[in-house]
Amino acid sequence: MKPYPLYVFDAYGTLFDVHSAVGRHRDLVGAQADKLTDLWRTKQLEYTWTRSLMGAHRDFADLTEEALDFAAARCGGLSPSARAQLLSAYETLDAFADVAPTLKALKARGARLVILSNGTPAMLARAIESAGLADLLDRSLSVESVGVFKTDARAYDLVERTYGLAPNEVSFQSSNRWDVAGAAKFGFRTVWINRARAPDEYGDLRPAAILDGLAGLADL
Repeated sequence: MKPYPLYVFDAYGTLFDVHSAVGRHRDLVGAQADKLTDLWRTKQLEYTWTRSLMGAHRDFADLTEEALDFAAARCGGLSPSARAQLLSAYETLDAFADVAPTLKALKARGARLVILSNGTPAMLARAIESAGLADLLDRSLSVESVGVFKTDARAYDLVERTYGLAPNEVSFQSSNRWDVAGAAKFGFRTVWINRARAPDEYGDLRPAAILDGLAGLADL
């Protein structure tokens, strides 16, 4: 595959480990830690889709809090202190180990590297800074500027509006298969970073490539 002038990355689950917040504070959650972190993520995404369909937007920070509250209620509850610590940890999620080396390799080839995320600008700025990625990324684009979440085409169109590139000049990477489908429908070259080694979906909207991590992206 040809090199691309612009590589666009999803943030949560692709660059940042969404389960690292609970992973740091398993002692606060107890035996239900795995269930809580999975449900937290599931409800967070569900809320983005349902609110986009309803036209009732709330920002990703609010939905992250609401999803945690739902997950906590299903898992026996959290103390106010534990809730606050988990939300604080979500602002400084761990980057996956393959992120910085991959971004460095792409940047060395002259590519521009951009995040396109459901996260708010403040959430993204904090996550990027805490993970030490600020010098490797050219920009982060938040769907807050259009008031609708991915997979709405208006979210992906932020890239075209910002950089003036045709969709087929953009390589889009996400660990979320639904996000890859949305980006493929928009016209991006898509790479599914299948960290969970999940079965494929959306057979009519296939990625151009599938990797089990970001390592190897620079060779595509």
